[in-house]
Amino acid sequence: MVCLGNICRSPLAQGILESKIDPKKVDVDSAGTAAYHIGKPPDPRSIEIAKKNGIIIQNQKARQFHKNEFSRFSKIYVMDQSNYKKVIALAETNQEKEKVKLILKDQNEVPDPYYAGEDSFKHCFDLLDNACDRILKSLN
Repeated sequence: MVCLGNICRSPLAQGILESKIDPKKVDVDSAGTAAYHIGKPPDPRSIEIAKKNGIIIQNQKARQFHKNEFSRFSKIYVMDQSNYKKVIALAETNQEKEKVKLILKDQNEVPDPYYAGEDSFKHCFDLLDNACDRILKSLN
């Protein structure tokens, strides 16, 4: 799961998908394309909306996406076009590029809630929850 700073959207996506899968079968992680928040926990508003939905994400720590992720993961989900382009730029082969997908269908983006109000974090959670349900179905 990849967003810009790895403190709002991608930690939520990681937590949501982890709550739905068998951790012995699927490894889920998140990262940001920027190094703004490395080592910091998720945004308190992301932590709060996750907690309201029974998901614990406060122990996650922000990290930056690196090209070794292509060998580590079979799928890389990004939140928006900007981060998609940044991740694709790190890919060295077509096989690596094929692993990268926008998390929402039809080229839609998960809006960054960082500068928006509380409702935007709920909206973000709902979008990601639905997307993770779809990802879960694709794994079965």
